[in-house]
Amino acid sequence: MTHARPRGLYLVTPDDPDSARLRARVAPLLPFATWLQYRNKAADERLRAEQATLLQGLCADAGVPLIVNDDPRLAADVGAAGVHVGAGDAAVEAARALLGPGAIVGVSCYDEPARARDAAARGASYVAFGAMFPSPTKPGARRATPALLREARGLGLPVVAIGGITPENAAVPIAAGADLLAVIGGVFDAPDPVAAARALRACFRPSR
Repeated sequence: MTHARPRGLYLVTPDDPDSARLRARVAPLLPFATWLQYRNKAADERLRAEQATLLQGLCADAGVPLIVNDDPRLAADVGAAGVHVGAGDAAVEAARALLGPGAIVGVSCYDEPARARDAAARGASYVAFGAMFPSPTKPGARRATPALLREARGLGLPVVAIGGITPENAAVPIAAGADLLAVIGGVFDAPDPVAAARALRACFRPSR
């Protein structure tokens, strides 16, 4: 089955222990998001299940695919569209076996072209690179370059840029070939998150 290449804002949730507050923060942003990733590194298993279920309901209503960070089993349990895995997480093949052939399975490739090539060979749905800029979420993260995004376009998969992205610097990864911008703080920590999400979406021009 052929799918249109996704473009736009790939919104990633902050670590918020209050599920009602998380819902209130996310809901007004979904009209500007292409995908939403549920990520909460500080939550225990119970809270993660509660929040993923809540967000899946919001995403279903908004028509936005939900992708769960790190946890293919949780993604399957809540009926999410897919999972995002990094180093040390489930293998692409295992995630796809659990979630099905139509699932979105993304892979963090950091600053490693070889990891991206391997992910593509194993059936990944997209490859993600970063941090593109200094990131308050991961202050010590390795840095990826625009040249790496340009190189990754040759894999034939959607390319995601992540790390320190804001409306002010988003043009750099987009010009280098990023299809999606994965953003946490650049939206959720902005003075006006809705305005930031709208501005990031507006950075994309229709594909030619």
